[in-house]
Amino acid sequence: MVRIAFLALAQAHQHLHWLPAALELAKRPGVRVDVLCPSRANLRFIGRYDPEKRLRCIWIPAQWRDGLFDLPPRKRVQKRYAWLFRRYPVLVTTETTSTRLKEDPKFTSRLIRIRHGAGDAATRLDDPRVRLFDLTLVGGEKDKRRLVAAGLGTEENIIVTGYSKFELVRPPERLFPNDKPIVLYNPHSRPDLSSWFNEGPALVREMEKLIEWNFIVAPHVRLDGGPDVRSDAANILIDRGSVRSIDMTYTQSASVYLGDASSQLYEFLIRPRPCIFVNSHRLDWQGREDFAHFKLGQVIERADQLKQALDRAMILQPQFEPLQELAMRDAIDDSDRPASQRQADAILSLSPRA
Repeated sequence: MVRIAFLALAQAHQHLHWLPAALELAKRPGVRVDVLCPSRANLRFIGRYDPEKRLRCIWIPAQWRDGLFDLPPRKRVQKRYAWLFRRYPVLVTTETTSTRLKEDPKFTSRLIRIRHGAGDAATRLDDPRVRLFDLTLVGGEKDKRRLVAAGLGTEENIIVTGYSKFELVRPPERLFPNDKPIVLYNPHSRPDLSSWFNEGPALVREMEKLIEWNFIVAPHVRLDGGPDVRSDAANILIDRGSVRSIDMTYTQSASVYLGDASSQLYEFLIRPRPCIFVNSHRLDWQGREDFAHFKLGQVIERADQLKQALDRAMILQPQFEPLQELAMRDAIDDSDRPASQRQADAILSLSPRA
């Protein structure tokens, strides 16, 4: 019997990146998959994707924090359950903090990371913890190339497996009572990358004037602090953290993407469509790999430039579409074989039989 544990210690948005692999592994003969999670709310969320109950979900309480996006501190969970984690020959995670488990001299498990997302500005090229993983699974050649170049892995222990979250995609939903085109505004959580902190309120005020469009304002669920932006306008939906903000409902429903550095851009570009990027920090982004995605659409710096950019979005899209398709092929490897199967194979390659 092969015993594998998935560490569901992070917020719910990360679960969708490992769930397809876990479900695929649980279907295979002689494999047992346990999911270890400190939040019952997250276990219920995971259970929605596992109606046949193939996964063995285990609640590991560490503190009375039990939301989809508000969990006990990972360090507390890792310290309290180190004895449990080291019982598994293989642990799979999407976050880097679990590398501190290797500080325990009794810890001999293999540690595998599935990178959540495919963004350009958050590849963790400055995080030495990444090199501590025995195996890293990434969506496409872009991430592998950058991680190897940064000395955070090798050609052998970084494997391109595709983007299994796409296997969970759902058809677009009707989010507004009319058929006006929808713009998704999806600012990043980090203040140094995000347009929310210095342009978010002005952008929403501008959106209120553009009644020929509908707008979804859905900052990254980890965005903390910043302006408290509200609107009663009928053409604006503000979502500061729900399942729809992470399960690709919005990226599938929108006609135009408005953002800055979020990895959700590549989930939006599963179908090429117009993109507008808000360079609110006035960065000199040309030629910088962290902002390679800025080449995939118009770039504005101020909220008062939004209307003009939207007016031109469909006209300019033919010049951006080939670049978007090329970027997608580099960011997310497409294959006839589902990404979840490729991830499962890679995980099993490090999984000894008990």
